[in-house]
Amino acid sequence: MRFELLALPALAAASVPFHSNRAPARRDTSRADAIKEAFSHAWDGYYKYAFPNDELHPVSNGYGNSRNKWGASAVDALSTAIMMRNATIVNQIIDHIAVVDYSKTDTTVSLFETTIRYLAGMLSGYDLLKGPGAGLVDDSKVDVLLEQSKNLADVLKFAFDTPSGVPYNNINITSHGNDNATTNGLAVTGTLVLEWTRLSDLTGDEEYARLSQKAEDYLLHPKPAEYEPFPGLVGSNINIQTGQFADGQVSWNGGADSYYEYLIKMYIYDPERFDLYRERWVAAAESSIKHLASHPETRPDLTFLSTYHDGQFGLVSQHLTCFDGGSFLLGGTVLDRQDFIDFGLDLVVACHETYNQTLTGIGPEQFSWNPDTVPDNQKELFERAGFYIDSGTYVLRPEVIESFYYAWRVTGDETYREWVWNGFAAVNKYCRTGSGFSGLKNVNAENGGGWDDNQESFLFAEVLKYTYLAFAPEDEWQVQKGSGNTFVYNTEAHPFKVYTPQ
Repeated sequence: MRFELLALPALAAASVPFHSNRAPARRDTSRADAIKEAFSHAWDGYYKYAFPNDELHPVSNGYGNSRNKWGASAVDALSTAIMMRNATIVNQIIDHIAVVDYSKTDTTVSLFETTIRYLAGMLSGYDLLKGPGAGLVDDSKVDVLLEQSKNLADVLKFAFDTPSGVPYNNINITSHGNDNATTNGLAVTGTLVLEWTRLSDLTGDEEYARLSQKAEDYLLHPKPAEYEPFPGLVGSNINIQTGQFADGQVSWNGGADSYYEYLIKMYIYDPERFDLYRERWVAAAESSIKHLASHPETRPDLTFLSTYHDGQFGLVSQHLTCFDGGSFLLGGTVLDRQDFIDFGLDLVVACHETYNQTLTGIGPEQFSWNPDTVPDNQKELFERAGFYIDSGTYVLRPEVIESFYYAWRVTGDETYREWVWNGFAAVNKYCRTGSGFSGLKNVNAENGGGWDDNQESFLFAEVLKYTYLAFAPEDEWQVQKGSGNTFVYNTEAHPFKVYTPQ
């Protein structure tokens, strides 16, 4: 199979001492080319069997429509295709976007998922093609990305029409209805502001920024006070009618994760307007180090982030949560806080162990280090690795590789880039099918326990982007050490040009 021809020669050279010097350019080019080939393989299968639907089923060669039937994989792939300078694929995607009618779908629409994938994918493509990617395609085609971004936001913005301004997430764009939820989640509410503010800054229409920032304001000034149990760390659900928090469940896991991610990223986007976001991120980061840092009893050298609720700490984490190392590294380098960098590296090392200790070399969806609930058949794993597996699935998530990438960019240590490559090689070995890449049923079983027959759109947007960037040439869109970033990445890894006053 083709993946063996790509992976095996590179893996033979993958063992590099921890403090080695930067590897030769020839090796980097070889690896970048292998990742570009994997992207083209996934795209070709999607384009042949699934386009213009949302995602490919890469075992049965069918398709799914979990994201409104607007071609989620195509829009999510755009920014990565631009960075890889694949003009053929970029043209195919833009031609598709130009004819999408965002006012029509027969499914319930997630405001959050539609924002981070579709709106962000188009805005990022616009920023890249008007900036460092200019000339890749005919410039006359680029403006449609901003036009369609505005069209989509205009379709979605009724979601914010609530007494508080905290939006409904699950909406019906045909009837302007919703799911009658009483609360919205922390991440779902707090992961809109970057995309909607960028749209306002590009169009000059302040409405989009105003809507998202009003909702965010309730998160920045949480009430009641008891639902902020530690400074900067807040509950997980917000009352849609009042804007007040409905609980004090603290977590960096899914459901809360990207709220914290966006605090520091909004400051990077525009430090003048969003200094309060920085203050809140610093408070959350300091409280997390002080209160949530947790060390498995069998591996006290490892550091994970626990959860907290009503005086109890939960010793459970997720693949999703492993973005946390990258967040601490980004905040640490931008704010010149070595304590944040050091803690971020501790988190990265621990998440690396969730990959390093499984049969496939890929980390599980959910894991725990609670010594009181270890299953009998995982006691050996817990003793050796410091964790055991609650859910062994892998749905092509990027967060561990994402944090490896940030670790390499911030420290320059070649070890972390090797970890990126090893993660990619494992995905290429176990997830690759004849037409794309599939999720796995059990990362700690032989051959990953079989395929789940789904290729998530974020394979294009995140997994293959972060792996490629680790071996790609230096460019303006790369994450920079210190305060020199000219792009900032949304939670789906779509880079936006940082704000520059006109």
